[in-house]
Formats: sequence, C-alpha cells, structure tokens
Amino acid sequence: MEQKRERLPERHEKKYWINRADLFTLKEKLSAVLPHDEHAGEDGRYSIRSLYFDDILDRAYYDKVDGDADRDKYRIRIYNLSDDVIFLERKRKAGNFIQKAACRITRDLAEELMQGNPTPLLKTDNELLKDMYVQMRVKLLRPKTIVDYKREAFVHPAENTRITFDTQLAACPGSIDLFNPKLLTLSPVDDMREILEIKFDRMLPDYINKLLSGTPVEYCAISKYVLCRRFEPL
Repeated sequence: MEQKRERLPERHEKKYWINRADLFTLKEKLSAVLPHDEHAGEDGRYSIRSLYFDDILDRAYYDKVDGDADRDKYRIRIYNLSDDVIFLERKRKAGNFIQKAACRITRDLAEELMQGNPTPLLKTDNELLKDMYVQMRVKLLRPKTIVDYKREAFVHPAENTRITFDTQLAACPGSIDLFNPKLLTLSPVDDMREILEIKFDRMLPDYINKLLSGTPVEYCAISKYVLCRRFEPL
C-alpha cells in the first residue's frame, strides 16, 4: 500500500543556467537593493554540502531523469563544512510545486544514517524521521553521493522570495564522508555556467521580476544530485 503523502507548504522553484559574466552583472544589481540571507559570510557567500540518499533502484535519480511529476529526494545537509548545524531534509516535487521538510539532527545520528543504520530512528516522534526509517527499511534507502557548492542568496519578504547563485558545483566521487574537509572534488559542469535559482510562494513580485528581466539565462530543470551522480555507478 502506498504511503500517504502529508500536506506541506508549497513553493515555486525555478532554475536557470547563467554564465559567470552575466551572474556577476546581475549580482551587482541585486546587491544594491536586496539584503543577503542570514547565513552569508563576509563575502556574502556560504558553502553547502549535502549527502544525497537513494533507494536500491535509484528511483530518485531515474524519476528526475524521466521527468516524473511527483518525486522525493532525501539528504543530510551541513554548512561551511561544520557539524554545528546538521539537517535531514526531504525535498518533494509535487506537480509544479516544491515541498520541503527538514529537521535538525545530531552528528551521532548523521553518522548512523551514513552507515545505513536506521535503528536510532525507531523511537522518534518526528514525522520526517519516521518517514526516513520506513524508506531505509522498506526501500533500502542508502547514501549515494556528496554535492558541494558555494551559495550567495538574496532575500525579499514579499512572497518569501529568495534568489540564489550556486557556484563551484562539485561532486566527491567515491566517498560519502560528509564531514571530511579534505575530500577530492570534481566539477560535473563542463563549461563556464553557474546555477541561478528563484524561489517564491505564490507569485514572483513585480519589483523582483523587473530586477531580473533582461538577464540572459537558460531555463532548465537542473538537478545537482543528478549532475553529481555522473561520477558514481548506477
């Protein structure tokens, strides 16, 4: 019997390829009128590292490649290569919308999940952790690949708008050692493009739309996970 999908807040998420020169120009325009998000360092950026999970049939990978309208991805995420803040996240595609569930976890729990051991999740009251337990037991969800990148994000309160530049995308082939700062990384992108993401609740504010207009971009259903799996066996 298929598991019931709980109702979560829905957001729009649009992704674009943008070349580095145009990224710099747009960033200068945005920085004059919009604040960075709270995670930004002195240079306006922070690093994100995620360990993505997939099941024994690699459904998260193939569902994305096949363009399935409804699909889930599970990951453990850290910032600036630190274990101070660790999140378990499930990103769900529901038609034209994105739903995200997240909860903060400990380093010890993260290490257990990285080893493929869901037993510590048995006594949890958290719905996401319960779901993770089911996925690991029933579908044999296991860690597959690490995704690294730098993020610079601008925010606006209207429609909870976030505009992010994700640069220096890198995979860490052959390792799932999320907390290792010395992993070998390889870029899965073969040209000078970077990733622009625009996220908002119901409608992109006209003010923001005007700031973005005129920038040469290529709309694309980009998946960092799929890009970085190119170095791992399927």
